[in-house]
Amino acid sequence: MGNLDIITGILIAANVLISYKGFGDFNFFNKYKFHVGSIKGGEQIRLFSSGFLHADTQHLLFNMLTLYFFADVVITLLSPIQFLFVYIGSLLVGSLLSLYFHKNEYSYSAVGASGAVSGVIYSAILLQPGMNLYLFFIPIPIPAYLFGIGYLLYSIYGMKNRIGNIGHDAHFGGAIGGYLITLFLSPWLFQTNLLMIGLLALPIILLFVLKRMGKI
Repeated sequence: MGNLDIITGILIAANVLISYKGFGDFNFFNKYKFHVGSIKGGEQIRLFSSGFLHADTQHLLFNMLTLYFFADVVITLLSPIQFLFVYIGSLLVGSLLSLYFHKNEYSYSAVGASGAVSGVIYSAILLQPGMNLYLFFIPIPIPAYLFGIGYLLYSIYGMKNRIGNIGHDAHFGGAIGGYLITLFLSPWLFQTNLLMIGLLALPIILLFVLKRMGKI
């Protein structure tokens, strides 16, 4: 992991340039951030543009480092163009799920590439579930599929309890996007990783069951 493909480089550059424009231009930031009232008023471009803005340098750096480490898995096992489909599709699904959960909160706003990056992470896990991840606060390797399931379960917990100033729903939506798009692009996974497909689907099913029950 960690090779810089040209597509990954372009996406990182776009995020950096647009985010820094937003850091220094409040009007630009407000015009293109995710904002429920404005989107429902017809400004659907915000569903896409908000994914290239960030709240601060730390937020930007974390997302871009994560993208850098996981993008190569998806590019290698799919292709650069298919990776781009995963990235953009996950960004949009993340924004749409966020809109679905906050549709009656007209003042709700958010920014960040986290939905797109979550989709890339989930795609990489689906394509290579046996890889191990090393997290800086845990000294032992974690199987990728356990991390993916745990990540989404934490996102559900975060959505339910409104933990932190974090768009947990966009993260979750991005992961759903990465999951579905990867399966569409790689139907061979149903022959090789059917059990893993089922396991990774469990948190997604749980989310919509809880939503239907009014628990979220």
